[in-house]
Amino acid sequence: MKQKRDRLNDESRLSRFTTHVVLIFASFLAFGPFVWMFLTSIKTYEETIQIPMKFLPEIPQWVNFSIVSDKLNFPQLYLNTILVTIMMIVGQILIVTICAYAFDRLNFPGKNVLFMGMLALMMVPGQIFIIPRFKLMVNLGLTNTLVGLVLPGLFNIFGVFLMRQFFSTLPRELDEAARIDGCSYFRTYWNVLLPLVKPGLTTLAILGMLNTWKDLMWPLINNSQADKMTLAAGLAMLIGEHTTYYEQVMAGGVIAVLPLIVLFVIFQRQFVQGIAHSGIKG
Repeated sequence: MKQKRDRLNDESRLSRFTTHVVLIFASFLAFGPFVWMFLTSIKTYEETIQIPMKFLPEIPQWVNFSIVSDKLNFPQLYLNTILVTIMMIVGQILIVTICAYAFDRLNFPGKNVLFMGMLALMMVPGQIFIIPRFKLMVNLGLTNTLVGLVLPGLFNIFGVFLMRQFFSTLPRELDEAARIDGCSYFRTYWNVLLPLVKPGLTTLAILGMLNTWKDLMWPLINNSQADKMTLAAGLAMLIGEHTTYYEQVMAGGVIAVLPLIVLFVIFQRQFVQGIAHSGIKG
């Protein structure tokens, strides 16, 4: 019995050791790029292109942050990015949740076919829709506007699928009780069901914020005026045609990701729970 218990303890210690090694390696892969970005941001240009690569700078070049701040109007870029992110999150929550409620709770002809066809679009590369979207924005006169950055992304197919999974976990008796009390379909959705899927709303908001904050291609295509650019598009302006000062690009990247890092530290639990809920089973 003692030998068996000792063997189980050894296996348990080995399992914990292996788990810790894997977690440390995964943490290094996740955190390593941020460390490299920060260290590169305080190097000289010569150190950034030196071969073999130099990990630590000889003398920290904090002036790189001042140079980037002079080149880019960060307050305006931050304001544009925050406004676009807020409009995207609010718009997606309203549109996506209504669509998800309809697909889960309402019965109408072709519902399943339409839903499966919509899911099939997730397998189509998004780049295919860039030209039609841009032509639509031109016809609507929404180029070089913040609305033009938000409008094409308001309908999120994955968001509809995700919120439909959350709605499907709620009992149908709630709808029946609401109908008995005289609630319309919209009041049932807004006053009864929507407050019960707050974890799903948190997940949708987090994913929407991350995708909007880091989006580069669409802001570069739709907006060409500097005062209408977001952070990602503004940082792309630091990439030169012939020469790129990588230390300045990395300094701008540090400035751009600081708010997200602060938000993650403050709302770490909500971030983890939100990402975990994105894998909810129906």
